[in-house]
Amino acid sequence: MKAIVILLAATSLPLFAQWLDHPDARTPRTKDGKADLAAAAPRANGKPDVSGVWQAERPPADEFVPVLGKQGVGLQVDIGDLTKNAINVFWDLKPGEEPLTPEGRAELQRNQRSGVYPPSECLPTGIPSAMFIYAFKLVQTPREIIMIPETGDPARQIYTDGRSLPKDPDPSWVGHSVGRWQGDALVVETGGFTERSWLDGIGHPRSESMRITERYRRRDFGHMDLEVTFEDPKYYTRPFTVTEKLDLIPDSDVIEYVCNENEKDRAHVAKQ
Repeated sequence: MKAIVILLAATSLPLFAQWLDHPDARTPRTKDGKADLAAAAPRANGKPDVSGVWQAERPPADEFVPVLGKQGVGLQVDIGDLTKNAINVFWDLKPGEEPLTPEGRAELQRNQRSGVYPPSECLPTGIPSAMFIYAFKLVQTPREIIMIPETGDPARQIYTDGRSLPKDPDPSWVGHSVGRWQGDALVVETGGFTERSWLDGIGHPRSESMRITERYRRRDFGHMDLEVTFEDPKYYTRPFTVTEKLDLIPDSDVIEYVCNENEKDRAHVAKQ
């Protein structure tokens, strides 16, 4: 529970939903001038164009109650800021059912005892939480796709020029990413993570050998399905997958977030 409290404190920093209101001429409209989110997905070079500002769908607040309690849901967190997978990638499993190796379970316990969720120290949130908290922007070009998270994480460069993942990468917070198209699905493979990064607010670990595969499928103009599969034989006994539905936020943009600017949470987190 301590790790959850730290996550909630760390996600209270940006001013959520201060979107720009600049109508985009490329956005299809209904007769009343609103964005037509059910219109056909845009395409570029024969493939779906995933560009835009996206946000993972938020579950109803009562789905958080079994873990956080009613008081936690009411006072500790703005549920509009994150998904269940940001708190725990194994949210739907019972305690003890997580596919952890003995070493993975020991590392999880070390993370929880430390209580040092990296964003509470103004370090990056990491993948996949950077996509499950606040919003993120995708910019698609012919040879790469740029992801700009609103969490303040470094921008991700997803190369789609046919290169392979580096064989001996420098470990980093967002890893090294390459993408390819399988029909209309964008498949992104990422490796080369630092072990300092957590998978979620609970503290599930990742090793430098972790490989993450993301599959994006833009169903229409305003909706995209995301499937994220994790493989890490050091800490997990089998691959596992989480899914999210992404909604486009039209006529908007991500806002700047600098963690150390007017930072006031760490003093409170230390007392938890």
